[in-house]
Amino acid sequence: MIRVICPFILFSLSIVFLSCNKESKLNQIETYEGEKISFEIFDEFLKTQMDSLGIPALSIAIINEGKIVYNSALGVSNTITNQPVSQNSIFESASLSKPIFAFFVMKLSEKGIIDLDRPLHFYLPDEEMEKDQRYKNVSARMVLSHRTGFPNWRWFDKRPENLDLNRGDFFMIDDPGTTFTYSGEAYQYLARVIAHLNFMNMYELNELFQNEVAKPLRMEHAYFVWDDYIYDNKVFGHLDGKPRKMNWGTALPNQNSKIFSAAGGLRTEAKSYAQFMTSIINGQGLDHETYKEMLSPYTEIPKDNVNYTEDGITDWSLGFGIKPMKNDTIYRHGGSNRDFQSEFAFSINKKYGYVFFVNCDKGNELNKKLEKFLEMRKK
Repeated sequence: MIRVICPFILFSLSIVFLSCNKESKLNQIETYEGEKISFEIFDEFLKTQMDSLGIPALSIAIINEGKIVYNSALGVSNTITNQPVSQNSIFESASLSKPIFAFFVMKLSEKGIIDLDRPLHFYLPDEEMEKDQRYKNVSARMVLSHRTGFPNWRWFDKRPENLDLNRGDFFMIDDPGTTFTYSGEAYQYLARVIAHLNFMNMYELNELFQNEVAKPLRMEHAYFVWDDYIYDNKVFGHLDGKPRKMNWGTALPNQNSKIFSAAGGLRTEAKSYAQFMTSIINGQGLDHETYKEMLSPYTEIPKDNVNYTEDGITDWSLGFGIKPMKNDTIYRHGGSNRDFQSEFAFSINKKYGYVFFVNCDKGNELNKKLEKFLEMRKK
């Protein structure tokens, strides 16, 4: 006997089937190699790593197919009060500030506000840097690709022994445009130039950043200077398992909450930062030629440099470290303010990536575990 199934039943069954598939996809992530992992398993992995490494809080996002498919905040803001974090809790991004500032600069270069190859000296001379006339050859392109010859920070880096310098005196460690010299100092000089070119002070520069970058990229929480939201939602940094006093950070002279700190001052959370990453992955926010320029290799990393030996980074683009993979390229960056650490990695080819922030000094260890779990180690 032939059974006839009502078309309505077939339609209903197809709706149920599609709904189940959609629900299943919404509750899983994919690794770099395409393995599907449920949220439950991923959550368990993260909690296990947090417990074993002693990480108080974590903000993390995963990108699949150019979209944010997972965003979570786990742990506590303060190990004394045990106040839980939320997805809106704010972390220090440390040097993850640099790639998004680089995007900001590229946006302004598109508008003709700054020429990437014009020496910054012509825009804004710096009297303190006059101690070494080589600084007059440094351009924005050199800053973003870390080949200025500047130290990371003159206040902390070892001073040349052949020069009679006091702590805080400006010095250079190499000729501009020659070798990889990672420098937050150079980024901050470029930030002062950008402010000058827009007739702004270093506090007002954040408003320009909001209008040119944060708002267009739908970054809900991204602050380079103090905001009332930060006061209510910033988590505490931790060292040796103990919370530190919550402040803006005053490691550098004259640094305070009103000064735009391009090298390490961004306060944000994983979802907002992942919005920035998806814009790059999907080629949005900048012209195609600008992205091509920004993502190309400019500076070769020495084989004895920690970026090469530990992270597999062989070159630096305008804002990102470049890590070659089999048939692919990974762009990555890390950050550390000691009591806050952060990492991201993404592939434009696979439209894949991750970013996380922790409020302690265990981010590097977590990143190694996460890379292995997500199958993003070099092959």
